[in-house]
Amino acid sequence: MTSAIIIDDEANNISNLQSLLQQHCPQVQVVATATAADDGELKIQQYRPELVFLDIQMPGKSGFDLLQSLKQRSFEVIFVTAYDQYGIQAVKFSAIDYLLKPINVEELKSAVWKAIARSTEKKQNHQLENLIHLLQQKQEKTLHRIALPSARETRFIETEKILRCESSNNYTSFFLIDGEKIVASRPIFEYEELLKEYGFFRCHQSHLINTRYIKSWVKEEGGYLLMEDGSQVPVSRYRKEALRALLK
Repeated sequence: MTSAIIIDDEANNISNLQSLLQQHCPQVQVVATATAADDGELKIQQYRPELVFLDIQMPGKSGFDLLQSLKQRSFEVIFVTAYDQYGIQAVKFSAIDYLLKPINVEELKSAVWKAIARSTEKKQNHQLENLIHLLQQKQEKTLHRIALPSARETRFIETEKILRCESSNNYTSFFLIDGEKIVASRPIFEYEELLKEYGFFRCHQSHLINTRYIKSWVKEEGGYLLMEDGSQVPVSRYRKEALRALLK
């Protein structure tokens, strides 16, 4: 059994989630609930759960405030929310699962399964630590690291060290400025959304580039971008105008 705590300011949301867990995730045992962040913090310290279902927007202290006030964060977190645009962006950036209300049963089962699998592999939640770092360094984008999950591990890479990304079905290859290649088990369109605020541009259906590392735009042979590492990245004819406007 996996011990869990539910923290949500609305009692009916807690009751609904408990019912869904009983029906669809019997391996999860809810040992405590809380309707406020301060009480939730006390319950976490008291019960030391393996999994916390946490609402973001709550009166007074938010779910993020609660996490930042804890000295130890050895548990897994699944956010249950529909709010806080930057918060959701940071959650995605750290590859942490979140559920939108009303809760979809299949998404709940998937999130629980992944959380339990992660909790058996480690004692320290590096994804949660990265989330806290993002929240504390919200304006310092050069310090932000993105989580790149694969079947074997999750790597945390500073965005400015990523030169370009290339799609391969539902996987994305990341090419770093030091020559390393990392294959992440997520499609490229997800990373386009996450990285667009960091100077990245989708120049082709299969390619996402960091514009700071463009060496030149070669117009011959259909047109391609020459990157600082010598790689040649094609430019889709549908994206040429947007790229031209960006580079101006």
